[in-house]
Amino acid sequence: MIATIKQVENGYIARYERHIEHPIEHVWAMLTDNQELDKWFQELSIGDPSKGGFMKFVMPDGKFEQLEIFEHTLFTVLEFDWFGDVVRFELHPEQGGCLMVFTERFTTTTEQRIKDLAGWHVCLDVIKSLLDGEPIDSRETEWEKWHSNYEQAFNELMIADKE
Repeated sequence: MIATIKQVENGYIARYERHIEHPIEHVWAMLTDNQELDKWFQELSIGDPSKGGFMKFVMPDGKFEQLEIFEHTLFTVLEFDWFGDVVRFELHPEQGGCLMVFTERFTTTTEQRIKDLAGWHVCLDVIKSLLDGEPIDSRETEWEKWHSNYEQAFNELMIADKE
């Protein structure tokens, strides 16, 4: 199931949910421990894990961007700048594990946005697969499948906005 995408004041919000049958501490480590982050998002690392700290995104040319952390609440919330937009991970305890809610708030609906939303979808699935110890199929194949779904969702959203 794709993210729920809706128009909100000043833009849009995409919301993803994953029920993960692992302790919050393990899921939190996937988001904040650089060795774990490297397994699912090699370009991203945490530089200063605190509110006002930063995430580090390494570009293909080796340069990097520092993305400010807006909220960092141990085992609960990690929210940071995403190149002018905002991404947020929330962890909620559930029996036998946790609910991971990921949101991205954004203002533009570009082709790159559609690519990013499909990419986040795959990243969240990879986090779950890694924790479950399941083999990860081709990320590229998964991305292509989800990209077309997000393209369709955006087309429908744009049509609804014009009505």
